[in-house]
Amino acid sequence: MNVLILGLNYAPEPVGIGPYTAGTAEFLAAAGHKVTVVCGKPYYPDWKVQQSYRKSGVLSSMEKGVRVRRVPIYVPSKPSGGRRLVHHASFALRAFPEMVRAARAEKPDVVMCIAPSLISMVTARAIARMFGAKVWVHIQDFEVEAAFATGLLNDRGIVAKAARGFEQWCLKRGMVSTISPQMCAKLREIGVPEARIYQFRNWANIDNIKPLERPSVYRERWNIATPYVALYSGNLGNKQGIEIIPKVARLLVDRPDLTFVICGAGASRNRLIAAAEGLPNIRFFDLQPAEMMADLLGLATVHLLPQIAGAADLVLPSKLANMLASGRAVLATADLGTGIANEVDGCGLSTPPGDAPAMAAALDFLLEHSKTREEFGNLARLLAEQYWSKREIVSSFSTKLRAYLFEAISKI
Repeated sequence: MNVLILGLNYAPEPVGIGPYTAGTAEFLAAAGHKVTVVCGKPYYPDWKVQQSYRKSGVLSSMEKGVRVRRVPIYVPSKPSGGRRLVHHASFALRAFPEMVRAARAEKPDVVMCIAPSLISMVTARAIARMFGAKVWVHIQDFEVEAAFATGLLNDRGIVAKAARGFEQWCLKRGMVSTISPQMCAKLREIGVPEARIYQFRNWANIDNIKPLERPSVYRERWNIATPYVALYSGNLGNKQGIEIIPKVARLLVDRPDLTFVICGAGASRNRLIAAAEGLPNIRFFDLQPAEMMADLLGLATVHLLPQIAGAADLVLPSKLANMLASGRAVLATADLGTGIANEVDGCGLSTPPGDAPAMAAALDFLLEHSKTREEFGNLARLLAEQYWSKREIVSSFSTKLRAYLFEAISKI
């Protein structure tokens, strides 16, 4: 197959969508397919283009068998709703000529668009039509509803109606995949036929991330002496609901045996640091190298997975997979019956979003009941091995992609 992928985020971005787009492209290339990726220059989660990619113009390279074309884009230092829209639009516009060049060089069998950014579907559909290729859109986040849930857009009025109409247009043709059962249900609700829906989960690095049987090196490196650590690691953005963590830390400040660790970068970092001012039980660190992920996640006694109300079925945080792989209990903020709560069930506890006292009480319970915590961690690892294996997930996707193209060819 000749596969042309259009995705704003790509490696070496350390968190978010980029690692999964890169992993998919590299797997397909290793299987013998010709794969080209048109993406933005890496900027996430710092919202600042990485220093080594600040050269002008398009940067082209061959990376692990994948032809990668990185285009310059507008990256707002303070990503408000309007600035994000310009950010996404700049990528769609700048990517179009590179998609044309890539398609002329290697006529694609399929054009795959990764959302976010959904606005890129205008470019993807145009290129597919120009070169007679099939279209596949992969939804990592439901951008429109997430924008409403986080307050970036008002969910009423002409703008909201236009946004929902555009989303439906983007999903009108081709295969549509997303990362959880609840998000697949959302596609059905939007009107995508069952035959065009495919669940393509994000994966855990189960070969590299395993339960630690020794103290994490970060205990000594960061001088953490308390027996318990409540860890959040990842993007510090507005969908995560992470403002609850300093509130929980304040409620549990009288526990001298507990340290809260927030390890990450993003738009909300400075706001979090300000909210935690004066708290002796909370520490902030930068994102850590990928090769240290097992030690970082192994530092946790309990993983924290906060999420804002209304977003639990619109996204499935990719960090959850590696949390489970680490064999530690998870404490999420999600209403019962939502996708996140279902994924965490049996591996930890869920409390209502925004309810700091409930989250503090649940964390206190987990720390006081070591046997329950250990059972949660053991099941988490087992589920990671059974349902979150990269090899199985990407191999199944590759098979589905070939079947989709074969079906299209057989109808010609």
